Amino acid sequence: MKAIRVLVGVAGVALMGVGASLLMDVGDLTGVLVWLGGAVVLHDALIAPLVLLVGLVLVRGGVRGPVRGALMAAGALTMVALPVLLRPGRPANSSVLPLDYSRNWLIALVAVTTVTALVLATRRFAHRRRPPS
Repeated sequence: MKAIRVLVGVAGVALMGVGASLLMDVGDLTGVLVWLGGAVVLHDALIAPLVLLVGLVLVRGGVRGPVRGALMAAGALTMVALPVLLRPGRPANSSVLPLDYSRNWLIALVAVTTVTALVLATRRFAHRRRPPS
């Protein structure tokens, strides 16, 4: 287990090095810094409080782990897909965004929902089959 952690840590440091080397190729760093600063502000001022509020409401409402996990996965998928989903029209170059991202995002959400439903059904079935103690 420790070897896996070390391997993942080394891979992470290597990827950080790749990112840093790519950042050195950027001519104007102010745009990158504004984008990064905006991402931090957006996360801290809007996304994190919203996720915490939704989590609090779900816990108070009695929603359990698999549903909360599915909502987190769906939220992460949506955040990744959001720039493409909100783009204005088709790109001039069809090779820039060659896939149907809206459809693929919906397929991913259906997959998350299906897996969550299967986990919940399996838990209910296993709970009913368990003899009373």
